[in-house]
Amino acid sequence: MSFFDKIFEGLSKTRKNITVQLKGMFDSFTGANEEFFEELEETLIAADLGAELAVSAVEKLREVTKSRGLRGAEELKGALSEILLEILKFEDGGIKLATKPSVILMIGVNGVGKTTTIGKLSSRFAKDGKRVLMCAGDTFRAAAAEQLKIWADRSGADLVRHEEGSDPASVVFDAISAAKSRGADIVICDTAGRLHNKQNLMNELSKISRIIDRELPGCDRETLLVLDATTGQNGLIQAKQFREAAGVTGLVLTKLDGTARGGIVFAIAHELGLPVRFVGVGEQADDLLDFEPEAFVDALLR
Repeated sequence: MSFFDKIFEGLSKTRKNITVQLKGMFDSFTGANEEFFEELEETLIAADLGAELAVSAVEKLREVTKSRGLRGAEELKGALSEILLEILKFEDGGIKLATKPSVILMIGVNGVGKTTTIGKLSSRFAKDGKRVLMCAGDTFRAAAAEQLKIWADRSGADLVRHEEGSDPASVVFDAISAAKSRGADIVICDTAGRLHNKQNLMNELSKISRIIDRELPGCDRETLLVLDATTGQNGLIQAKQFREAAGVTGLVLTKLDGTARGGIVFAIAHELGLPVRFVGVGEQADDLLDFEPEAFVDALLR
């Protein structure tokens, strides 16, 4: 099944709620008048783009409509697609995992599906013939290492873990040492989703980063921030704090199939200024997909 098919299916709740409204607007289109633009703005806000971004997108559509002399519904839909796509496209060359080993540092608050995402990534890389080593760096949550153990057994990945309450940076150090000795291709590190305060979080992530820099100088490293799509705009505040605490290179948006307001993808990419790398649209291992902006916008406006 293609990304478009998966994402189209995964956006079923959004399509019932928002996409149907958009389709109705364009199907009954009688002209690019103020009533049309106001209704479009309201629909995009309801889709969780956020008021500021929705207003900006519609204003751009007004300008494009006037400058190009657009008249038909399909012309306006095409212009809207271009505007939305511009929000999601980042010219950064995509995820980089060429060195051996490469490191993926997973960050995010508890409950967003971070550990499950690590398991799905491990399964994906294993299918590609990569040797994966998981690092149970969230030593503050008792169940985290046990969850990783289950996923490691499923995917055939190695797992490095310490006792609950251990220093996370020491687990990362041992994981990197094990990766070197075992010839692992990719090290995926779990991290704590909650510490006592923001400063502790920043200190812990900085310490882990220094360990990686020292033990694997010049390695390809991705720091992926995992967000739950169902939390909508509320998740952005926490996301901004994590972005400040670590050099985030990309986003993973989980539970996209569980929200009726899939427009949050645009709000997150815009607010954080970061590319979406993967999206989760189901419970199975192959339901974590490489994000394709064009197909996502197409599925939303289809």
